[in-house]
Amino acid sequence: MRARADGRPGGIVKSTAANGSLDRRRLLGLSVTALGVVFGDIGTSPLYTIRVCFGPTYGLVPTNENVLGALSLVFWALVLVISVKYLVFVLQADNRGEGGILALMSLARASRAHGAAVGWLITAMGLFGAALLYGDGIITPAISVLSAVEGLEVATPMFRPYVITITIVLLVVLFLFQRRGTAGVGAVFGPVMLAWFATIGLLGLRGILGAPQVVAAVNPLHAVAFFVNNRVHGFLALGAVFLCVTGGEALYADMGHFGRQPIRRVWYWLVFPTLVLNYFGQGALLLTEPRAVANPFFHLAPDWAIYPLVGLSTLATIIASQAVISGSYSLTRQAVQLGFSPRLSIRHTSELEIGQIYVPSINWVLMAATIALVLGFRTSDSLAAAYGVAVTTTMVITTLLLFAASERWSSWQKWTVVGACAVFLVPDFSFFAANMVKVREGGWFPLAAAAAVFTLMSTWKRGRAILFHRLQEQSLQTDLFLADVAANPPPRVHGTAIYMTGNPHGVPVALLHNLKHNHVLHDRIVFMTVVTEEVPHVPARERLLVEELGNGFYRFTARYGFMETPDVPALIAAARVNGLDFDLMTTSFFLGRETLIPSPRPGMARWRERLFGVMSRNAQSATAFYNIPANRVVELGSQIEI
Repeated sequence: MRARADGRPGGIVKSTAANGSLDRRRLLGLSVTALGVVFGDIGTSPLYTIRVCFGPTYGLVPTNENVLGALSLVFWALVLVISVKYLVFVLQADNRGEGGILALMSLARASRAHGAAVGWLITAMGLFGAALLYGDGIITPAISVLSAVEGLEVATPMFRPYVITITIVLLVVLFLFQRRGTAGVGAVFGPVMLAWFATIGLLGLRGILGAPQVVAAVNPLHAVAFFVNNRVHGFLALGAVFLCVTGGEALYADMGHFGRQPIRRVWYWLVFPTLVLNYFGQGALLLTEPRAVANPFFHLAPDWAIYPLVGLSTLATIIASQAVISGSYSLTRQAVQLGFSPRLSIRHTSELEIGQIYVPSINWVLMAATIALVLGFRTSDSLAAAYGVAVTTTMVITTLLLFAASERWSSWQKWTVVGACAVFLVPDFSFFAANMVKVREGGWFPLAAAAAVFTLMSTWKRGRAILFHRLQEQSLQTDLFLADVAANPPPRVHGTAIYMTGNPHGVPVALLHNLKHNHVLHDRIVFMTVVTEEVPHVPARERLLVEELGNGFYRFTARYGFMETPDVPALIAAARVNGLDFDLMTTSFFLGRETLIPSPRPGMARWRERLFGVMSRNAQSATAFYNIPANRVVELGSQIEI
């Protein structure tokens, strides 16, 4: 077998010059596309990182020592956090080719070395990390677009009163566009970002030529001297320095779409060098023109280039925002499939690319929250505190989950990973501590948002477990039921009845209710259970398990990965391989609809029971979620005390 460029198994390919050329073209295409999707967030960080570092928050004066020290911290943060931690180690922790914090959580939970208590802690960390990513999906569009539009103030102060209005208009257009999907414009993302990185690299080189001594910042001793000279203020400035590595999680989350090789190649050969050039160029500018500290990124450009640079910056930040928003949709689908979220309407925006989806409810919540942030914080400098808290916490959780998943490596690799995690936690916790002091200045927002999302997800997971247990109490063992049907056969009517059930062993409660009230059974009855595995994809040959139970009864168990969307009609078509032929026009689907009643029974607090009830009532119907023909569905209601 030959590994595909996206990291998944491919077919057998002959080793020929033509195939080698094709592989190179495919790798180049993936690299350009990855440039637009993966690196937008981290690639737009130069817009605000150096400005925030020397802004009024930390009281740092852009002296020679401070500039070289801050640049040294930026350089080594990019090296240690991105080039080593994420590109070398974290990208190795793939869940069958897929990345992301929920995929890493699934890997960590699958380790046999963990007990129940540790397993619960791993789940809690994964959920809270995922919840923080929703906060990232709110903050990234706000700070990125706002920082780009603020460049207009460099051209002329006349635009200052309109910065907020222009930003909000751009954000509204961005979120309204989501329903159309990215298929039509995805091809231009890569070239635009290629132009962006080339531009910031050239601007940085232009700045460095004005003060070449700035390249001495690669010496880590300047970072040490920065802490010694500035002490507490120097340590707190790590909160601003950290902004240069925001977007690191995207490298891991998008691994399943592009594979390790394109991501690593683009980073080492293009993104990293151009980022370093631009940061050093801004530092060189501050050495020669300290007054440029108000916005060193845009002051790097000549006057005639300000407006084109603002336009390119706006495009780049919109692309970065687009990637983060799309990531929120993907994260939502994973949460739904893994049972941490109620069913939501998920629309596919491309017939060719299954990963391109749109979740309306998430889109409107993100838009409202993003606009509220812009109106509340009003400047990108103010938003930096909230941004840092969200991302540093996520990165700490990623390192801890990577440590928990170390059992998946061989013995010598395991200890390499454990040692690396210990090293990574030093900068991770340093950045985390420096950002935590800014909780009152705005860092409270991502923590509050994450706490709310975590509460919703954990309540749904716990509520579904309690509901499953309550339904099991009302169910019957399959063998006892079948024996009773054989001994006392009820009348049978023509057609097929498919009962959707979450219990892969017992008799569906909906069937018992139907038999109790109507006293008949269909000629052919199927108990269908859809199971989501903690892997991204399940091979088609392993999708459906068909068991014949006798007397016209069958049990279908369908397995999906957390990156896949269940489709019941497709399952029915797949059953023909097992010799079963279904006519949807003579098939009835029976679904249970439970009315949940809060009760003092052990399980959850009453307020969480009520919250679970509200979430359950507002969940998308199983009919729509599983793509079942609506005119073939019969719902049977029951009241369940939770």
